[in-house]
Amino acid sequence: MSAISDVAAASASLKAYPAFWRYWITRLSSAFGFQMLSVAVGWQVYELSGDPFSLGLIGLAQFIPSVLLALPAGHVADQVHRRNIVMVTQSCQWIALLLLVGGSWFGLLSEYWILLLVFIIGVFKAFEFPALKSMLPALVPDEVLPRALAVDSSGIQMASIAGPALGGLLYIGGPVVAYGLSAMLYLISIIALTGLHYRHQIHKKQPMNLDNLFAGVRFIRARPVILGVISLDLFAVLLGGATALLPIFAKDILHTGPWGLGLLRAAPAVGALLMSFWLARHTLERKVGKIMFASVAGFGVATLVFALSTNLYLSLIALFALGAFDMVSMVIRGALVQLETPDEMRGRVTAVNSIFINTSNQLGEFESGMLAAALGAVGATVIGGVGTLVVVAAWMWMFPVIRQREKLKE
Repeated sequence: MSAISDVAAASASLKAYPAFWRYWITRLSSAFGFQMLSVAVGWQVYELSGDPFSLGLIGLAQFIPSVLLALPAGHVADQVHRRNIVMVTQSCQWIALLLLVGGSWFGLLSEYWILLLVFIIGVFKAFEFPALKSMLPALVPDEVLPRALAVDSSGIQMASIAGPALGGLLYIGGPVVAYGLSAMLYLISIIALTGLHYRHQIHKKQPMNLDNLFAGVRFIRARPVILGVISLDLFAVLLGGATALLPIFAKDILHTGPWGLGLLRAAPAVGALLMSFWLARHTLERKVGKIMFASVAGFGVATLVFALSTNLYLSLIALFALGAFDMVSMVIRGALVQLETPDEMRGRVTAVNSIFINTSNQLGEFESGMLAAALGAVGATVIGGVGTLVVVAAWMWMFPVIRQREKLKE
């Protein structure tokens, strides 16, 4: 069955849940808007400053609030109606986008004002993320959740593929055009939220103190299934960061130009997108633990193939497979975490997970760069692939409860 028919079948199975589709429109619109914003901000800051260091500050302005505010954001997501949190935070991001539009139109922006607005957007996005992610399990029954996660992931992958390209294309008309359409997409997201009927039952009001802020950490440590899948994701991303070295592979090993680099960057996302279409149609019903470990091992093998390849087409196939394997493990991990977590804890658990994800992505790029400087890009990527396989073997031994897991919901 083709990917298109897979999506159509999955859509039919989720047709009875209109709240999910409003949620999906919110996720898709805001993801597209943010991807376009990221490209436009990077280009405008470099135009204004001419300093590559300023581009690094953009990443820092987003990374700091995402990590420092994660635990408070998770606590708020469990104590306040989650739809209201998302509406307020997205509305504030929309206002910041309007300031970027106005400032660009009147020529009032310096790179420092842009960085300040990016930091403000990062603050509100830190509070938006756990609230938005924690909403999904309440919108569909447990047996439909894996398909809903796959459809949700397909939208995010589409945004990650097409969003930067669209943002770059629109920037030809100037930053006002790019920021303007990004703001329009955020407005669509907010409008979709207004009609989303979502009941968030707050079981008990709790003060924001250290005990409650770290409740998510304690909850994860006490549950081997959640601890295992989250830590597996951390180390797999940390070790398997081949994508950070793509410019080196493109130029020095595969001897291709910018067009080849673009293909290499797109290949994992395309693989993940097509796999998400398949997962949206086919429910994983047996041996989900073994399938998850096999998928992470496949990710490691694909990393090794890419590392040793000197042919562009083989490298593209390896990266395509890498993205597909990652999507399978991501959907299983996401479903296990959501299904094993009670609703009153989902915000805090999601917040802790976001720290793991953000930290592993940043440290993974740093680790890859340091190893590449010492051993070369091929050596660094080989170590990453082998390391991923070692982690899979270790986690299968350390977390037998995951290895023996038959179904997502037990």
